[in-house]
Amino acid sequence: MEYDFFIAGRARNRDNILNICNLLDKYKISYYCFLKNEENWGYGNSNQTPEERQKEFESLDLKSDIVLNLFKQDMEGEKASKNLLLVLPAGKAAHIEAGIAYGMGKKCYAIGDFDATDTLYNIFDKIFSDETELEQFLKIYKK
Repeated sequence: MEYDFFIAGRARNRDNILNICNLLDKYKISYYCFLKNEENWGYGNSNQTPEERQKEFESLDLKSDIVLNLFKQDMEGEKASKNLLLVLPAGKAAHIEAGIAYGMGKKCYAIGDFDATDTLYNIFDKIFSDETELEQFLKIYKK
């Protein structure tokens, strides 16, 4: 399967990420988002808050089957995507994913506020300030 976008972000920013997914759904733009397979993660439950679920994940062994399986799924999703969209604020892993995408020659975008200017944020072709600005881009992208 090929995707138009790989959605990167931090699990603690779940609501914002899912809002972006809904926007892509609105324009029938394909994407891979790690949150879309939450039921298959192999840990946690739907009653947990994003913070509780993330803390449980962070307590897992780095080389556990769960962590390695999620890593494999995410890397396959990233390789199969034309572009990356980083939803800010994002953690270390999402920023690493952005670097991987850039290194693979993919177009990289971000949405949201960043803490401070950093030279490496120049990997992004565009940093959208909000969903309205992203939506204008998606209308053109879809054509």
